Amino acid sequence: MSILDSLPDEPEENLSPDSSTPHNHWLDKEQQLMPPQLKADAPLRMVETAFLASAASLIWFINFYFPLGPVLRIFFPVPIALVYLRWGRRAAWMSALTSGLLLTVLMGPARSLLFVMPYGFMGVLLGATWCRRRVPWIVSITLGTLLGTLGVFFRLWLLSVLSGEDLWIYVITQVTEFIEWVFFNLSLLTSPSVFLIQVGAIALIVLNNFIYLFVVHLAAWFLFDRLGNPIPPPPRWVQVLMDYEGQ
Repeated sequence: MSILDSLPDEPEENLSPDSSTPHNHWLDKEQQLMPPQLKADAPLRMVETAFLASAASLIWFINFYFPLGPVLRIFFPVPIALVYLRWGRRAAWMSALTSGLLLTVLMGPARSLLFVMPYGFMGVLLGATWCRRRVPWIVSITLGTLLGTLGVFFRLWLLSVLSGEDLWIYVITQVTEFIEWVFFNLSLLTSPSVFLIQVGAIALIVLNNFIYLFVVHLAAWFLFDRLGNPIPPPPRWVQVLMDYEGQ
């Protein structure tokens, strides 16, 4: 018996591709410990959300100190709605919150609340309805009108608390003068009742918000269609009136 025969047999190397060496095993562990790579659109989402939130705040800020009539007011909820169309619900809420925080720094918490309620919430609401292409305009306008009406009462309540005066009385006085003027031109010898004045004030607020939401829809229809984020098409009579062939 030779010495070579008495040595123990060495294990054969496993050349199969399934086998892993200690070096490969260490690389696998390093790959598991590495953080997942961010998606390519994450920085773009963050930048656009911050930019459009700043744009909404800047529009409110300029209109507050340098009012240009109803032109800038039309675009109060538009940037936040655009965030919803491009990046979804979470980004829209973050945009509304960022706008409120930025206005809090620039103008104080009271005036920032006047933007967030209703225009910040309105941007999220309109974006949610516009994302569903089959939602007709009457639905989104009606929901926006209800939210805008609540926003008017919220503004009256907040400003009344801050000023120490009941501003609703001022609104009632203006509506009373308008209704008395209507009664005078119609040759009605009766005076309007308190209930009629209250109903007339609420009706004027609702009508004002309905017209405002309709104009906002028109502006967004023209603007977003050119940006590649179209909203649901308007009724046929609107397209005919605007001389626009809907897609």
